[in-house]
Amino acid sequence: MRKRNKRSPQESIADGSDEVGSSSNAQEPSWDEAMPRLRSANRSSYVMLTLFALLIYISWSVYHYQYEVLPVPLSADKAGKQGFSEIEAMKHVKELTQLGPHSVGSDALDLALKGANHLNGGLFVGKTLMYADLNHIILRITPKYESEAKENTVLVSSHIDTVFSTGGAGDCSSCVAVMLELARGVSQWAHSFKSSVIFLFNTGEEEGLNGAHSFITQHPWSETVRVAIDLEAMGVGGKAGIFQAGTHPWAIEKFALVAKYPSGNIMAQDLFTSGIIKSATDFQVYQEAGLSGLDFAYTDNTAVYHTKNDKAELLKPGSLQHLGENMLAFLLHVASSTDLAKGFRAPEHVDQNSAIYFDILGNYMVVYGQEFANLLHNSVILQSLLIWFMSLFMGGYPAIVSVALSILSVILMWVVSLSFSIGVAFILSSISWAAVPYIASPWFVIGLFGFPSLLGAFAGQNLGFLLLQKYLSNAYPQGKQTLLSSVQVNLARLEAERWLFKSGTMQWLIILVLAHYYKVGSTYIPLAWLIAPAFSYGLLEATLTPIRLPKPLKIVTLLIALSVPLLVSIGSIIRIVGVLIGTAVRFDRNPGGVPEWLLNVIVSIVVAATVCLTLVYLLSYIHLSGAKRSIIMVSFVCFGLSLAAVWSGAIPSYTEETARTVNVVHVVDTMGGHDNGRDPTSYVSFFSSTPGNLDREIEQIKEGFECGREKVVDFVTFSVNYGCFSYNETEQGWSDLDIPKIEVKSDRKMDLRVTELSIDTKVSTRWSIAINTDEVANFEFRVSGDHKELVPMSNKSSTGGWHVIQFSGGKNAPTKFDLTLQWIKNSVRSRSHANTNAQKYLIKLRTDINRLTPKSERVLMKLPSWCSLFGKSTSPSTLAFLTALPIDF
Repeated sequence: MRKRNKRSPQESIADGSDEVGSSSNAQEPSWDEAMPRLRSANRSSYVMLTLFALLIYISWSVYHYQYEVLPVPLSADKAGKQGFSEIEAMKHVKELTQLGPHSVGSDALDLALKGANHLNGGLFVGKTLMYADLNHIILRITPKYESEAKENTVLVSSHIDTVFSTGGAGDCSSCVAVMLELARGVSQWAHSFKSSVIFLFNTGEEEGLNGAHSFITQHPWSETVRVAIDLEAMGVGGKAGIFQAGTHPWAIEKFALVAKYPSGNIMAQDLFTSGIIKSATDFQVYQEAGLSGLDFAYTDNTAVYHTKNDKAELLKPGSLQHLGENMLAFLLHVASSTDLAKGFRAPEHVDQNSAIYFDILGNYMVVYGQEFANLLHNSVILQSLLIWFMSLFMGGYPAIVSVALSILSVILMWVVSLSFSIGVAFILSSISWAAVPYIASPWFVIGLFGFPSLLGAFAGQNLGFLLLQKYLSNAYPQGKQTLLSSVQVNLARLEAERWLFKSGTMQWLIILVLAHYYKVGSTYIPLAWLIAPAFSYGLLEATLTPIRLPKPLKIVTLLIALSVPLLVSIGSIIRIVGVLIGTAVRFDRNPGGVPEWLLNVIVSIVVAATVCLTLVYLLSYIHLSGAKRSIIMVSFVCFGLSLAAVWSGAIPSYTEETARTVNVVHVVDTMGGHDNGRDPTSYVSFFSSTPGNLDREIEQIKEGFECGREKVVDFVTFSVNYGCFSYNETEQGWSDLDIPKIEVKSDRKMDLRVTELSIDTKVSTRWSIAINTDEVANFEFRVSGDHKELVPMSNKSSTGGWHVIQFSGGKNAPTKFDLTLQWIKNSVRSRSHANTNAQKYLIKLRTDINRLTPKSERVLMKLPSWCSLFGKSTSPSTLAFLTALPIDF
């Protein structure tokens, strides 16, 4: 054997030698043989473009099969007595929507319960929700021969009421219809049950989850509930997926076991519970009562939520069949189970018992516990760190520098991609009359933000690639200059490509570590994007060298790297981006409170982040191909056409079916002194929760409106910082008898100052009052003449210095109340706040009346077709009265 000195891997590759099995008689590859193989590093542009197109098609296909493929609706004959029929359920939807809007207190609802709802989290911090004169429909199905079945029940809940602006086909007549058809089907199987099933059709959900609260706190059957299932809608139709699974894994495990078309993803749960999505469902009430279970929601076409377009015509065929068949299978399984009697209250160690869940193509659901997830994550993280440490230790200084440059390439990719995408966001704000011009055509974000993000990501990564290539070229030893220079260049390019691919795994490893540390449920996503590419790279390292470079095998390794991550995550990512765009119509909770460009920037960041996270591996392969020019050209063309379509108005920003949300409120304002010490000011306020000015709308409406930010309207539960106002002909349609009154009954200024007030809301049974917690330490609230406190003296939270009480009731709800205030000891009243409008009042009151005045009716008749009234629990009705009690009364 010939003795050889130990050489670096670069030296071995550079001179074409093969260290393993080398002998004195072995003939090393010649440079002429090596050069063609090294020149093969330049891949065909057609192959890369085909691969790029293939991955886009795969992503769309995953989304389509996961969210848009619905079961065939069944008739009553095909479903049979024991099955679920969408055709029958749709009859209930049509009957309910024909009632028109049926909010609490309307003629469409026969509303007898009262109470105070003290929810602790989410949107309800700093609030007390009160209700009166509510009625629900409750159905319990119990097996005949199981005497103990009544003591263990499954609760299935949804709400009948709607907001004032919609007939509510999706939210939530579709849910009620599914429950009615489920009740018929379940009743045919009840003889085999070990437990009962309660169907709760509640009212008052839209006014602050009051229906669920009244049942869980006041109805005797609530003590028997072991698992709670809530049906909701954030849009209209499509697949109803699980977006909250509670703290105990039992329900989601049983659902995954028996559901015919399982749909749900913990990513949605993470977003919902984080507060990014500003909403709440009855499930929050059940959770705070200690129950676990499942929360389902329709999320198709979220832009129509709480608008006139939430109508039966937009319910996709198969939507009700999908939810109905899943729920029927689940209810039959759990009601027949003996496990239910054990109870499934919230566990003490939530982090160890909660479930990780996600569906694959809407046909399979993966569920595993947090304890197993912790073991898996720790194992992957430790092994990854060990591999990187050993790689750097054995590679020495060149490996450390290469890692640093790889990290730099990732940073440059993010920086340039975000810069390009955010830049487009600001361009859109300057060329389009609509602040969010793609709401009606959400796929337009691919052209507007996707391609600029792709260009930025490629440009940033390419810059890192060039720096890495230059370093690696200089790192190779000098030798046979006639041939080695070109070999060095090719070797450096190949090594740079490998480092870029590895930088993608490094990126996802960092995300995995952070997600695991903060116990994020959707940690399975970085896990998938790390493990599959790492395995693919291991295959690449084990089978290929820069000289032996069969192209098909290298492309296969890339497909292996991306197949699993795309399958388990890309559909959900696309859906969440779509939901984000849909919520743009109601983005501004305090109209005019955020810059018009903010939502565009948020969407641009989300799109750029999606591009950088999901395309990091694919982009690393493009630098050695001839596809660079084609990708750049196609990106510029698609972006240019999209931008031109927005600028020209060829693609409408809003349509009759995807409308801008607005509110028209006739306001009678008596704020400025207690006991209505000044003449009221009357005007019509026109504002929008969709960002952007209202010039086009006012141009069509006219009616003497002026728009601007000069006048801030304080509606107690929110403020209008930008809106339009008209004072013309606003004295009709209301009278002094409608104006609420606040009277001071007593004011005892002792060691602890106590003030007693009487409040008369007159004809209003829906109102909101804010109490200044900078001056008031505690308070008590009761119905006049009733000694029982609705809100007793206790610790109360506040937001922005105010505690808000929201009241909603039926026609027989009380209108006279007593409020007792305990002031903060040694309070300095009003003088330090005399010039601060937000804090010069002790209490503020808004009363709502569902009445159209002649002026507001004319405005509504002239409302553009691309506009729709928008309702929520904090929205005023069409006639609102504002009054207040100053601190120095």
